[in-house]
Amino acid sequence: MDNEIKGTIFDIQSFSVHDGPGCRTTVFMSGCPLKCEWCANPESWTLKKYIMFNQTSCRFEKGCNRCKNICKYGGLNFENNKLKLNWDICKNCTTFECSSVCYYDALKVCGKEYKVSDIIKILNRDSHSWSKDGGVTFSGGEPFIQSEFLINVLKECKKNYFHTAIETTAYIENDTFLEAFKYIDFAFIDVKHMNRENHKKKTGVYNDLILSNIKSLVNFNWNGRLVLRMPVIRQFNDTYENIMDTISFMKENNLVEINILPFHRLGESKWRQLGKEYKYKNEEPTPIKKLEEIQDLFMENNIACYIGHDTLF
Repeated sequence: MDNEIKGTIFDIQSFSVHDGPGCRTTVFMSGCPLKCEWCANPESWTLKKYIMFNQTSCRFEKGCNRCKNICKYGGLNFENNKLKLNWDICKNCTTFECSSVCYYDALKVCGKEYKVSDIIKILNRDSHSWSKDGGVTFSGGEPFIQSEFLINVLKECKKNYFHTAIETTAYIENDTFLEAFKYIDFAFIDVKHMNRENHKKKTGVYNDLILSNIKSLVNFNWNGRLVLRMPVIRQFNDTYENIMDTISFMKENNLVEINILPFHRLGESKWRQLGKEYKYKNEEPTPIKKLEEIQDLFMENNIACYIGHDTLF
């Protein structure tokens, strides 16, 4: 066991009530092999630390000029009394001097290194606020990108009798996947689309490995609780055909629970803060009627289907 091994985390949220049973601490781990076009956490895609810029928090036009001459690479430009970033320069920055002088968090670094022992110390602090069903959830990004760090933290969690949960795409080698699940009590696994080609079009990867890992977990000697999870994306995975294919897959593998999530644009500002184009900026939230229609299909096939955060956890 190596308590000194380090991992990169982009956020830790205490008092979370939507990431598994009870009140929890959610650890958001950096890095993800998928690049979903609707992603609400695009800051999680890479393990590398990088700058984010929140234009609405910037006070340059009100007289603040602390960052004006700080960047030695020429990444900060001041036009029409506003700060603009040269993303071709900023995306490769490793020193982040600008963030160190910004009092308003307009410029901030995404990603921080933690040792295994650092995470356990935070969880021990938070555990006093968890309910009897609470614990820790590892999310992301994709936690398995940092599998060595993840497994070491999970082992320490079990030593401390913490209830452990994970939110994962299951896009990882099978041996590593099953090794981690020895120390996991509850899991959300994403199923974005059942068709491999359609899955790749919107996420950047095929779904073969994901579905194979889900099947192997069902046949593994695992006593935890598995809930599949699907973000409902219009004209992508909300079709009758895809829902019925998902139902067939679940019935073939004796899976009985799924959580469908309505599309939302809450991550749009993060795309802007990273200098990225958000392709779903004009997409409306999923209508409740559509979600209920999908829910009915699952329930007619004896599969429990929870909408959004209306769960029984």
